[in-house]
Amino acid sequence: MIGTRYFEDLAVGQIFEHGSIEVTEADILDFARRFDPQIFHLDAEAAKSTFFSGLAASGWHTAAMTMRLIVDSGLDLAGGIIGAGGALSWPRPVRPGDVLSLRIEVLELRPSRSKPDRGMLKARMTTLDATGAPVQIMTADLLAVRRNPGTPAPPTGGA
Repeated sequence: MIGTRYFEDLAVGQIFEHGSIEVTEADILDFARRFDPQIFHLDAEAAKSTFFSGLAASGWHTAAMTMRLIVDSGLDLAGGIIGAGGALSWPRPVRPGDVLSLRIEVLELRPSRSKPDRGMLKARMTTLDATGAPVQIMTADLLAVRRNPGTPAPPTGGA
């Protein structure tokens, strides 16, 4: 869904939170069969003797579930959630039965110098399990459409 929040509506330090997605063993197995067919994503018994010591969701499955949470989060960017790059880490595995939620923090806003109809939003998007432990941390640069391209940009800042 294309949203209604423009570059001018955002502020450094702004927080968006959303949840939840429950992760089932069937979801993990289905994603793994289709996109990441490694034993620690496919076979709970065999996964016990791997690095993960049990069945774990693919990091890419975690990223896909995070994307769903981002779209539903209320960030609601006009023009859609359009990524321009970023960094991604998975500090701990997602397991069957985990319930995921999301916390987005606006870190920086940069108006484009060459395209006055847009700016860039840098955000930290932390996917959490039910205990509040991070299972994915993504710092992303997102395109943010300007409502009024000729007006002064909001204050910028960094974390």
